[in-house]
Amino acid sequence: MSQFDDEAYETGFHEELQEVGSALLGDTINALTPNDPICLPETVTVHDAVVRMLSGKQAAVLIVDEKGCLSGIFTERDVLTRVVGKGLDSRTVSLGQVMTRQPEALSPRDRICYAVHQMSVAGYRTIPLIDEERKPIGVVTVSHVIKWLADLFPEAVLNLRPGDTIKQPGTLDAG
Repeated sequence: MSQFDDEAYETGFHEELQEVGSALLGDTINALTPNDPICLPETVTVHDAVVRMLSGKQAAVLIVDEKGCLSGIFTERDVLTRVVGKGLDSRTVSLGQVMTRQPEALSPRDRICYAVHQMSVAGYRTIPLIDEERKPIGVVTVSHVIKWLADLFPEAVLNLRPGDTIKQPGTLDAG
């Protein structure tokens, strides 16, 4: 690679970083194309919820009260830690016994950077989306964020072969 190629690469890399930063701070969660939620009452068994999660290819179900408002969430991590890990019978345990009550939820108008913050700081992998009445309208996962990031700079992400290293701008190499 010549010096001119290095400079063009660095310029392109910085432009991509600015685009990602701008999108991260400006894009709303709607840009992530959230999944439609699977909503169930807390009386449903864990087994039935897992069957619904598998058939819908979703990482979680949202638990709603009699008014249809979000009252809890049950995730694939909960299956492992709160049911199987504790030796409970998924066919007899209800969601109400093992769900996370009153989970943090976001609006589709919230910025992606806040969703990333919640996933990073709070350790969430799945975040419910609700309307003004606290009724579930979607679900966002870490996978949505990763796909969105890959779509922002597809050439840098999708054309990288396994084992390729990403050159760091400003570092000298022997080439």
